[in-house]
Amino acid sequence: MLNPYVPRPIDRETAVPLDPAADLSVLDEAKIFAAPDDPADWPAWRAALRRWRTEARERVGYDGARYGVERTDGFVVALAWLWDELLYDHATGRFDVDGYLAAAERDFGGFDGVVLWHAYPNEGIDERDQFAFFDVPELPDVVARFQAAGVRVFVSYYPWEESSPAAVVELVERLGADGVFLDSSKEGSTAIRTALDVLRPGLAMEGESRLPLARVHDHTMSWAQWFADSPVPGVLRATWFERRHVLHHTRRWHHSHLEELQSAWLNGSGMLVWETVFGVWVGWSARDRSLLRSMRRVQREYRAWLQSEDWTPLADHPGDGAPVYASRWVHDGVALWTVVNRGDQEWSGPWLTTDVVAPGMAFTELTTGVALDVFKDDAGRTVIGGRLPAGGVAAVLAATVAAGDTVVDEDREFPLRPATRVPAPAAAADAVPPGMVRVDGGGYDLVVRYRIRETGLYDEAPYVDEWKPLPPRLHAAGTAHRRAELAPFAVGRTEVTNDEFAAFLSATGYRPVRAERFLAHWAERRGSDPVTHVDLADARAYAAWAGLRLPTEDEWQVAGEAGLLSRGAPAVWNLTESEHTDGRTRFLILKGGSAFVPTGLDWYFDGGERAPSFSAKYLLMGAGLDRSPSVGFRCAVGLS
Repeated sequence: MLNPYVPRPIDRETAVPLDPAADLSVLDEAKIFAAPDDPADWPAWRAALRRWRTEARERVGYDGARYGVERTDGFVVALAWLWDELLYDHATGRFDVDGYLAAAERDFGGFDGVVLWHAYPNEGIDERDQFAFFDVPELPDVVARFQAAGVRVFVSYYPWEESSPAAVVELVERLGADGVFLDSSKEGSTAIRTALDVLRPGLAMEGESRLPLARVHDHTMSWAQWFADSPVPGVLRATWFERRHVLHHTRRWHHSHLEELQSAWLNGSGMLVWETVFGVWVGWSARDRSLLRSMRRVQREYRAWLQSEDWTPLADHPGDGAPVYASRWVHDGVALWTVVNRGDQEWSGPWLTTDVVAPGMAFTELTTGVALDVFKDDAGRTVIGGRLPAGGVAAVLAATVAAGDTVVDEDREFPLRPATRVPAPAAAADAVPPGMVRVDGGGYDLVVRYRIRETGLYDEAPYVDEWKPLPPRLHAAGTAHRRAELAPFAVGRTEVTNDEFAAFLSATGYRPVRAERFLAHWAERRGSDPVTHVDLADARAYAAWAGLRLPTEDEWQVAGEAGLLSRGAPAVWNLTESEHTDGRTRFLILKGGSAFVPTGLDWYFDGGERAPSFSAKYLLMGAGLDRSPSVGFRCAVGLS
């Protein structure tokens, strides 16, 4: 049985045959080339890697011309929920690009790019496809504001949903984006690649996981999920093949990113920062953030070194069981080493023992500014070392320059960010209003059913420190037990209708903050049908006008299981007074199910009519995108 807490065979590093006559084509599909444990084998290992690279380039007829056209400086890219509260103010309906970038600079040392994640896991709530969730009027301006700050913007694209290449290219053109990130696909279609090239030179296309060798020439970046390294740090296959290729390491559910950070550092490659995973907070520890901050200056100022053809992995190791490892990069005759401490204790001693530097050469540690110990050993080689925190990184330049001053934080604890319930509007009545039914107060033991997906139900991360969760477990049914202490309340037997909502509009002249999709169905509405194309703010406004409120998800379930609720036609999901926020993502719980049933893919939102015990987590969006023909509401009120 698959153990989700250890890498799958497909994720594992690949051993490199050291026999000079070995067939090295077995390495073509590797993720990481494993390094031998014995330093005595490292020269033969490096020789095998050099031979493989030459032979592999000949096998695929490699032409790296694209790397002279597309930018290759995107070391750190953030996967950003489009409606992240750092980026979008839900109260005012405005984007705050400057605020988002200020937080990125403070926490991570800044981003080189952002990927706008926009539809999943809400897609499938109705007939809208993935492109409809990018229907935000000011989004081209948002993209331009990122770009003005030097940050490239990529759109997320789901190849698992049927679409045309023209739709992808049209989206990139409309938004002015810098390229496309592919979800769940190792490579983009040649049709999309060709169309992007026609649209504008320099547009990037990034696949997820293990990019085939035959596509390295037209994918300058790849999204490196689920890459397991060897105990002695190995080499990323795609970056070894093409020095300018940038992989973005990530393990989305892990609380520690130390292994990815160290691998990226030794390979001159990049990281994917993904704090909010489909509505679940999986933030970075203070230690991991500080390590990335310490890497940023070198990535920005010494890219020519990190992408140099003259790269020696596992270079100049000091021996004697030292837990430090380094890559040596040489550009214009100047050496730079990226160094990591793989131990779980601070190391104080030699980092490097080298004979590749000229006499009298000065050495500078670029990241933290720590003082270096430099001396000659008995063989006349230069020994460089000092203190390096557990898991720490360093960069040694064989020249005198100004050093950095980033301090590596020792706090490796997961930064909790609980989702708190937004206080519900109060509403009370002395008697049960017309059209409502009374529900007695008391304690209720509720069994809640839901589909785990990748969202969980409230603020729990469903796959903490797991490697890639796979179907069917990925979409398995979940069960939660809730103890609800309820005061007496009344709840509407049916949803609020179009006629009732029209009376509210007539009486109040209500206009939403964002009007997109508001009551989009009214040209063909029937007065007695449930009102739809309303969001939480619209429903709350109606309820407040009526002296009512929305039912909580617990009240809805108790009333439903008592057989007190009727469903309108067509059946629609019901909003509940269950808004939560963790400061980055807002969501609520939908109840009841809908007549609409998405078909074909498990990735879509839940559909069909559901038992009262079933709950669905719905991430709150902006620009009216919450408004759906599949979502309505009913009202409730507390009873004196």
